[in-house]
Amino acid sequence: MTTELSPSERFAQAKAKKSLPILDAFTDKLPIALDPFQREACALVEQGKSVLVAAPTGAGKTIIAEFAIFKAMQESHAKVFYTAPMKALSNQKFQELVAEYGAESVGLLTGDTNVNSQARIVVMTTEVLRNMLYASSDLLTNLSYVVMDEVHFLADKFRGAVWEEVIIHLPRSVRMVSLSATVSNAEEFGDWLQAVRGDTEVIVSEERPVPLEQHVLVRGKLLDLFDAAGGPNEARSRMPAALTTTVAEPVAIAPTESYGDRPARNRGTKQPPAALPGLTTTRVNPELVRLSHGPRTPAGRGGFDGGGKRHEGRGGKQNRGNGGNGNGFGGSGGGARTDRAALVELLDSRNLLPAIFFVFSRVGCDAAVQQVLRSGVRLTQKHERDEIRAIVEERCRTLLDEDLGVLGYFEWLDGLERGVAAHHAGMLPAFKEVVEELFRKKLVKVVFATETLALGINMPARTVVLEKLEKFNGEARVPITSGEFTQLTGRAGRRGIDVEGHSVIQWADGLDPQAVASLASRRTYPLNSSFKPTYNMAVNLIDQFGRQRTREILESSFAQFQADRAVVDLAQKVRSQQESLAGYQKSMTCHLGDFAEYSTIRRELSDLEKKGAGRSEYSSRGEREKRQNQLNSLRKRLKLHPCHLCPDRENHARWAERYWKLKKQTDQITAEIRTRTGAVAKVFDRVTDVLTILGYLESDANGRVVLAPAGRMLRRIYGERDLLVAESLRLGLWNNLDAPSLAAMAAALIYEPRRDEGQADERNLPHGPFRAAFDATGDLWSNLDDLERDKRLPGSNPLATGLCLGMYQWAKGGRLDNVLKETDLAAGDFVRWTKQTIDLLDQLSVVADSPVGSTARKALDAIRRGIVAYSSVA
Repeated sequence: MTTELSPSERFAQAKAKKSLPILDAFTDKLPIALDPFQREACALVEQGKSVLVAAPTGAGKTIIAEFAIFKAMQESHAKVFYTAPMKALSNQKFQELVAEYGAESVGLLTGDTNVNSQARIVVMTTEVLRNMLYASSDLLTNLSYVVMDEVHFLADKFRGAVWEEVIIHLPRSVRMVSLSATVSNAEEFGDWLQAVRGDTEVIVSEERPVPLEQHVLVRGKLLDLFDAAGGPNEARSRMPAALTTTVAEPVAIAPTESYGDRPARNRGTKQPPAALPGLTTTRVNPELVRLSHGPRTPAGRGGFDGGGKRHEGRGGKQNRGNGGNGNGFGGSGGGARTDRAALVELLDSRNLLPAIFFVFSRVGCDAAVQQVLRSGVRLTQKHERDEIRAIVEERCRTLLDEDLGVLGYFEWLDGLERGVAAHHAGMLPAFKEVVEELFRKKLVKVVFATETLALGINMPARTVVLEKLEKFNGEARVPITSGEFTQLTGRAGRRGIDVEGHSVIQWADGLDPQAVASLASRRTYPLNSSFKPTYNMAVNLIDQFGRQRTREILESSFAQFQADRAVVDLAQKVRSQQESLAGYQKSMTCHLGDFAEYSTIRRELSDLEKKGAGRSEYSSRGEREKRQNQLNSLRKRLKLHPCHLCPDRENHARWAERYWKLKKQTDQITAEIRTRTGAVAKVFDRVTDVLTILGYLESDANGRVVLAPAGRMLRRIYGERDLLVAESLRLGLWNNLDAPSLAAMAAALIYEPRRDEGQADERNLPHGPFRAAFDATGDLWSNLDDLERDKRLPGSNPLATGLCLGMYQWAKGGRLDNVLKETDLAAGDFVRWTKQTIDLLDQLSVVADSPVGSTARKALDAIRRGIVAYSSVA
């Protein structure tokens, strides 16, 4: 039933429509109407503002970015950069935009790929944009908009600093569209963006367009996680939004957050937590609670580990189940688990496919596919199998026949034709891209994936299955966080296709339903800065702004913003405790004398007596006599003090004890405030000290810190080893290397070995000049590491040899099967490390003088071949 609008409402609607002509033209092309948060954000973009949009996975944040691109294309010369955290996301977005705007209007820059870089729309990784800003690239001319997709990657401890560098250094005239998953401190992040960028609004949506039903699979039955007593409608009406089975994402506000003193800025659709019923009104399904208190079933029957096999992560490190570790999520062996193939058939019978199973182990993903295929599962029709084969053959036509066997191509194709596939970082990128395409086309029905699939790739499913609620983090099995749970289950429910999405949690002995419910409903998912100054950053900023201005710029980082906010809270605590201290001081006041002085003597005496009792048997006679003299002196002073005769002495002493205890805490907080204030700039000062000692920075005639010639070379070297690379070039350590040897050296600089991987036997390293150059580079690393630690910087890891011989052989034309055997790497890992090697060699080809520069160009040609050269966008 349509409600008739009043004349005033019709007038307001017409006025709003007239004021947003570009948005109206954009929405006219869309098949569905915009959600309120989408329209609100797009309206702000049309009004010339920057926006931060935080919304659940699958809520449709990307539509705001698409509108910014549409708006830029309505202007005569405006350019827009679309940044993404991963090359896979960049490739996917590039293909989508080419389909929309044509190949001549869209470019792609991902470090190892350069397609149409002069286009008005350019998709790139965030690192590429950072490098362009430091180099003052001509491509920045006419830049009007930057989209920062998955901006919550700013918290990534390895790469997050790049996001902050871009945000700080983009010209303020450039409008930013920042898209984030739901985070609990979106407004704090938005306040920082407002401070450094100006004119930024925060839009937070906590509603999923497709509701999420949450289930637990127990003995072949799908049980609701939450209580549905009284009928589903009544149950849902009693449940708070964060816990109902029809709201998919944890709400993004901390339950204790205050809204009373918040500034009246645009906050989108966010509702204060006071509007939600208390969490205690929701009940976990009592049947699940009853099962959790019942007898355990024997372990090892029908489990998900493929008949008792141990899952292995990258390179074969064994991830053993913990058999229930007391974290509330149980172990891995529960006999109540349903066989994978049976679960696939159950989901198929309930019309709950396509589904993504998150396994958290690469080997586990591959084993799961084989287990399902061995059971005879087939989820496709003949016409679908024909289409699958045609797509696979078209996408993989550039792969060499000799490599197909070692890549497991035929087994992989068999699984695809039956509607089942794996997806993880160890797979060849070409294979992963095909799986993604077939899944989106509904040809592949079941994917067994590691959690990397949840990071923004467009692969929504009807159902998400979590086999375990814990994963191996490299050191131990740990429970997944509420943020990870949100990200994973966010894949369930396809907008415009599904009425609801479904998450299925596998039952295991020891599983605590209350802990699972808490995980599914928790709201905390904070975004914390990982920013830290680097050598390359320092020389670039000093060259552009000078040292003092650079310190001020670094003080504007999100890291310092958060530290300063913490300082405000700490300072408030200090003020509060100082008031208490004044009260304690008043209560211990003695009319006979200074009781603070008296209590100090008592404390010194007590401390000395305790130390003496613990050390007397180990002390020399001289030490014992010295301590005894000190004790006698303190006891004499104590008895002679006027307060010693006070009748209320012990009452005063109790207040004095409280005073000294609180004063100690207050002094510690005050010291913490001193360490936090200017923390980023202090690290920058240490970095510049190292650069000055090594001759990358120097003082000019006016005493200003400027770049030395070596510093100008360091400006163009990016990566974790920037200083080591610059020093090696300056000292000529690699001048005698041929192309394969230089490729091996670059591999040693970028490769990060597995935790269980030892150093390669020296006999297995490349022969000839490589070994001398490698030893000299290792000695240089050791010296730099000593200098860094002397300056209170964290230092770095030694060079890794695990990839050296394999990269050397690959550069000399070696066969793929031999190289993979030598490196003990999966094909996808080898491609990833080789592309990082290419990135470093590409930098050397530009920065280094002859002979290294020309050798680097030869090395690039030598290793950019076969599966490494494959690209779906070239």
